[in-house]
Amino acid sequence: MKKAADEAQPPRPPKRTAKVFLDANVLYSAAYLAGSKLGDLWNLSATEIVTSFYGVEEARRNLASDRPEALVRFEALLRTTKVVPEAEDEVLPGSIELDPKDRPILLAAMSARADYLLTGDRTHFGKLYGSRVGSVRILPPADYLNLRRLRGRR
Repeated sequence: MKKAADEAQPPRPPKRTAKVFLDANVLYSAAYLAGSKLGDLWNLSATEIVTSFYGVEEARRNLASDRPEALVRFEALLRTTKVVPEAEDEVLPGSIELDPKDRPILLAAMSARADYLLTGDRTHFGKLYGSRVGSVRILPPADYLNLRRLRGRR
């Protein structure tokens, strides 16, 4: 039996969809091995997976070279991934410096108004892990998956 106070509670607002931008290395790793934990990203509720044409081409090129049989998984993941064009703006905010090959990834994530940029590139993005550049919070994929588990948003 419901209590009157329970019935008086307003309905919860729907969960906001998080826009999660993936670096090429995350796309590559998710496709490289069947059953990879990174594949869980595509099963999260209230999550829009996004990447750029630049990221897709880098991941595709590397998979074709390293593990061509993974291209089937890669193409399947792309069917539910929004692919955005490269950013027009070539200027990073503040004092942020990145390797020239990584700049298009961060700029595209910012241009797409992503909430998160997930990257396994500790060498170039590691110093930015946990920080925000514009509206984009940069995290390694495992940290994002843990964050989602802690929030109970599967």
